[in-house]
Amino acid sequence: MKLINKSILTAVITLSTASVYYAQQVQDTAKAQSKDIEEVILKGVTDIAKDRKTPVAVSTIKAAQILERQGNQELVEMLNTTPSVYATKGGGGFGDSQLTMRGFESRNIAVMVNGMPVNDMEGGTVYMSNWTGLSDVTSTMQVQRGLGSSKLAIASVGGTMNFLTRSADMKQGGAVRLGIGNNDFLKTSFAYNTGKSENGWAASFLMARQAGATYVQNTDYESYTYFFALGYQPSAKHNLQFMMTSSPQWHDQRSYAPTLGNYIYYNPDKDGTPYRPYNSDYGYYTSADGRRTNIANAMNYYSKPVMMLNWDWTINDKSTLSTVAYMSNGRGGGARNQGRVGGKSITDPSFIDAEGHYNYNSIFAANAAVTPTVGVAGNTLVRSSSVNSHNWYGILMNFQHKINDNWNFSVGTDDRYYYGYHYQVVSDLYGASGYTDSFNKNLPTNNIVRNTYDYQKLNWNPFGGANAPMEDRIAFSNDGEVLWYSGFGQVEYSTEKLTAYVQGSVSNQGYQRIDDFIKPGSTQQGQTVDRKTGFKNLFGYNIKGGANYNFDASNNVFANIGYYSKQPLMSAVYPSNQQVVNPNLTNEKIFSVELGYGFKTANFNAKVNVYRTEWKDRWFRRGGVDFGDGIRGYSEISGITQLHQGIEAEAVYKINRFVELQGMYSWGDYKYKGNASGANFQDDNTPIETNGSNTSTLYLDKVNVGGTNNSVPQTTASLGATITPVTDLRIYGNWQYVGKVYSAMNVNDFLKPGNEALKLPDFNLVNVGASYKIKLRNESQYFTIGVNVYNLFDTSYIQDGVTNIKTTDKINNSKDPDNGKTYEEAGRVYNGIADGNRVFFGFGRTWSTTLSFNF
Repeated sequence: MKLINKSILTAVITLSTASVYYAQQVQDTAKAQSKDIEEVILKGVTDIAKDRKTPVAVSTIKAAQILERQGNQELVEMLNTTPSVYATKGGGGFGDSQLTMRGFESRNIAVMVNGMPVNDMEGGTVYMSNWTGLSDVTSTMQVQRGLGSSKLAIASVGGTMNFLTRSADMKQGGAVRLGIGNNDFLKTSFAYNTGKSENGWAASFLMARQAGATYVQNTDYESYTYFFALGYQPSAKHNLQFMMTSSPQWHDQRSYAPTLGNYIYYNPDKDGTPYRPYNSDYGYYTSADGRRTNIANAMNYYSKPVMMLNWDWTINDKSTLSTVAYMSNGRGGGARNQGRVGGKSITDPSFIDAEGHYNYNSIFAANAAVTPTVGVAGNTLVRSSSVNSHNWYGILMNFQHKINDNWNFSVGTDDRYYYGYHYQVVSDLYGASGYTDSFNKNLPTNNIVRNTYDYQKLNWNPFGGANAPMEDRIAFSNDGEVLWYSGFGQVEYSTEKLTAYVQGSVSNQGYQRIDDFIKPGSTQQGQTVDRKTGFKNLFGYNIKGGANYNFDASNNVFANIGYYSKQPLMSAVYPSNQQVVNPNLTNEKIFSVELGYGFKTANFNAKVNVYRTEWKDRWFRRGGVDFGDGIRGYSEISGITQLHQGIEAEAVYKINRFVELQGMYSWGDYKYKGNASGANFQDDNTPIETNGSNTSTLYLDKVNVGGTNNSVPQTTASLGATITPVTDLRIYGNWQYVGKVYSAMNVNDFLKPGNEALKLPDFNLVNVGASYKIKLRNESQYFTIGVNVYNLFDTSYIQDGVTNIKTTDKINNSKDPDNGKTYEEAGRVYNGIADGNRVFFGFGRTWSTTLSFNF
């Protein structure tokens, strides 16, 4: 595993030899590979944790398990057997998964590929739909909960998730793979590795395609993965490698969480139960000849090519220098509805059919009856496309020096430049002759837009991408520029029994907002503003340390402690989508402490740890908020303090060579401390006032944390078994329990004291699967067949909630026959939950099967 030690890209080049076609090799050499991983402690930029050495809570999933069990699941769902991790499918679209770790969402979890940070530099988010190809190339997923061992100044509030990939200079070989599953799931892939030549050259490539739909209505998708790597090692001291990879995709979505009542009302069976696949984000258009066409109101399209050039230099037997230069040119965005026609939004009942979907014939007819004029802005209903592209460049350098057998140190730098492009255009006029927009103040008032831009086609060019002229942009057109530079250092001490380290980093993050719709000399919040804000520089730092002590060959304890002064995200620097810097801007402060104990023998391995993390001065923006009457927008919340504490345990027991048992349990207590301030805005940034003011006190003290966009569980558990009754046949099953699940925070639900986050029903799931290897005469050639069934008992469960309506709350809708009654009085309660709550149900029973040929 010394390739991983050397640097990021020696491992990154890995994307070449996908685990799909080397899975059996990985499985056959699992013990040896595990040993290699354990030889690494806080080295390079990858920072792989070593068992009984690195003082952090860590769990690892290897390639053989990914190949065997992923099927048509989201890759992050493989982590649901890990303590304090909760991965869901989000709205249910391809790649729309959501992840929480110790109660913190993905934007506050450092996601890395071979040590390279991939969290968005403006918003901190990680869209897994951009990284679907990782499932083909990951050899190991390592989750470090809490502070983690990375030396970089990254957002590891909840933890660090590192995807490690295979190396390009593996032995010559390749594989072909075919996978099928429910809802027309089809995946094919081909990969080949030349192996390393006598002259030091190695090349690898992979091509894969995946298409079909998910369990949810109208969630068709298509995704490709391509990879090319070229490596050259001219001598024992130098290693050069180049890699390029991407997973261009498009997918229809379910972005809006329907109400429980609508899940039940629109069930085709009309049996009073929820129809879990229900999706309100699409509809039908019937042509004159009777043909019915699906039209998705919500969809996403993106291509994020990554290119890297790596140079590893072994200076001498004590010193190494690793350098990685990389770039990522992301192209894509997402589609939603925009505007009104006849004063009606797309959610007006007159535009909804009997199945709960949009009646596009009615929308087309209403649009056709309107002549867009400069007098009324937004007087037609159209589909818009929000473009969110970026150019990202970075360099990582890490120098390591071994002082003696016990002491070593490392210093390095992590520097990045990011430019994000954000604007909106019309992608479908829905039969209208134009759309009237008034947001570009540099154009005549109420500019009529008639051109449409269809960005749904896959974009294979990392340097290309359509760029609409300014007169065709609507609603917004702004860019975000981020400049990041940092330095880090680490000192570590290691003996057979004791390992200790101290590490720290300093960083500067500069934000600039550029608004093309600003007219020179405009004022915002009483200040004169320009198109460019100039850079707002924010200084941050962190320091952390820990120690592990091995009492004997079986028992060890560890502890770590750390403090982060973390720069806020860009939306906190320039709130309300304006050019004025937040007058109350401050860094977020995170203090964390953790204690752990481990016990290990030849057949049994167990770990227990306790943790406490306090997060002060948090600021966040929650988008996609429904304010009723067709008005959607966002909320901004500041001054939040959260306290997350809990206990985790996991164990593996190998009874004999036929049976292995796995288990984990986590209990958490995640609560807000004190109150906060909140403000609501429409999507066009118009403030929404409550009681005569746009800013309100949010009474959050001691309220359970429920996340910002998805739910947070505070208790999880799992039990699993893997049985190998005969050689080359593996059968597995696992049970998963999720409890104390709290719905996401909604600003309007906490404007008075005494409210609580909505507690969703606990649930249990069971997954099973099997795989069998068919050997041929040539040992390097074999077939592998596998099958997986997820949610075996077709359990109906709510995975995420986005509102907090109680059964004792009154129904407030003049068009509802139960208006004025409580949900309880009206009998509108499902499984203890008021049916006015908006939720996402988890998938019912799904399945997949795969056949691969290795040669």
